[in-house]
Amino acid sequence: MINHCPGAFEYTSPFGRMIAVMDNDALGGLWFVGQRYCPESIVLATDTTDAAHRVMQWLDRYFAGLCPRPGDLSLAPRGTDFQLRVWRELCEIPYGHVTTYGDIARRVGSSPRAVGGAIGRNPISVVIPCHRVIGAGGDLTGYAAGTGIKQQLLQHEGIII
Repeated sequence: MINHCPGAFEYTSPFGRMIAVMDNDALGGLWFVGQRYCPESIVLATDTTDAAHRVMQWLDRYFAGLCPRPGDLSLAPRGTDFQLRVWRELCEIPYGHVTTYGDIARRVGSSPRAVGGAIGRNPISVVIPCHRVIGAGGDLTGYAAGTGIKQQLLQHEGIII
């Protein structure tokens, strides 16, 4: 199935190609090509909007090591109330830092397993920094784009696991 997304565009990161989908003037989705839950076929936009340019600039700054914050962009992830709560918590993890599933679970009043499920469905990779969540023992655990990319993102931020 091919999804027509008038605000979709491709971005080439140092760790692989990414697909972004805009929801009006907000970022609705950002995936590494081939990662779990990435839409399989998207028709990319022929023109790039100002909002899409802001996303590209944010990604350029991130991959240049300039530590942009998720709040610098307008985000429109779609999910359950619980998922949205978890994703808001992810946005509070500073660049260059990690936390655990258990820590987030305590903050949202849930279990680490439920938090892990919500994190796994994060539709806005990198910007909503689910890669900054590790297991209680310091393990990388899962990542929808693969633990290799998770490790590269963490190393990019100066975190060695």
